[in-house]
Amino acid sequence: MIKYLARRFLGWLLMIVVATNLTYFLAWLYLDPRSNYVGRRPPLTEEQIVNQLAPRNLSDTVPLLERWWNWITGIVLRWDWGVSPVGQSVNEQISYRMWVSAELVLGATIITTVLGIALGVYTASRQYKLADRIGQATSIITMNINIVVAALGVVLLAIGFNEFVGQRVFYVTGSSSRGVTGFFPVLVDVLQHLTLPTIALVITGYASIHFLQRSLLLDNIKADYVRTARAKGLTKQQAIRKHALRTSMIPVATQVAFTIPTVFTGAILTEAIFAWNGMGQYFTQTIAKNDIHGTVAIAAFGAVLTAIGAILADIAIVVLDPRVRVN
Repeated sequence: MIKYLARRFLGWLLMIVVATNLTYFLAWLYLDPRSNYVGRRPPLTEEQIVNQLAPRNLSDTVPLLERWWNWITGIVLRWDWGVSPVGQSVNEQISYRMWVSAELVLGATIITTVLGIALGVYTASRQYKLADRIGQATSIITMNINIVVAALGVVLLAIGFNEFVGQRVFYVTGSSSRGVTGFFPVLVDVLQHLTLPTIALVITGYASIHFLQRSLLLDNIKADYVRTARAKGLTKQQAIRKHALRTSMIPVATQVAFTIPTVFTGAILTEAIFAWNGMGQYFTQTIAKNDIHGTVAIAAFGAVLTAIGAILADIAIVVLDPRVRVN
């Protein structure tokens, strides 16, 4: 198992290096750091613009290969991903925002996965009964709700609840409050800020896992090995729990593992509505500001998360399917 994971890790590491370097060259084709200084009043001269960009390794007057070499050696030797056209450190931005997004994404992903799988198992074991039909109808509705609508609805309900109890229980914007100290006060404050965006993401995200888990479980319930287990004396619920569920969870685990990278950088609307300064918001800012170093760093971050997701998916397959053996 360790040798297999090591081989997978080395393969993904090579992919990350190639994809990151390719993104660097593509970013220079489409992004123009010089645009950050165009239209200023008083206007800057060409020499002033070059003097601003050259120390940051963002001047197009320097050959592209030389820019790339300075950038890659900075990463390899100092783990320095560069600065933005206006002087912001990419390392500082990523290191701060990744944890802000992690608070939101990881909790929402865990709840979404557990809820989706639980509903999938519950409705599949009661196929075409009232509970199954209600569960499917509810999931169809929530799956078609836009995240903006869900978020605004959750916000309105939270504001109404705060007014009803006469104090601020839920915070509508921001990831934390200033001046809060102590373990438990900080924990309570984080939960107060985290609850609303998490609910919005769960509402719009659990249905896809619900339907996938239900469909796969229904296929496995009719499989020969489940029928054999039933014939040996197991009840339907025991056969589902001990045999069918384990096999049907493999594609679900794979989907969830590969969803994490997209949620990290893709929760743009959620972060915008709830004013979370996470990776999704940073992604839009780097594009808007023609921040080449920031854009490439986000691409590398997404590639790393994809690699982690792939390795977690491999581990899940080995754990869930006893027929799989790795050397």
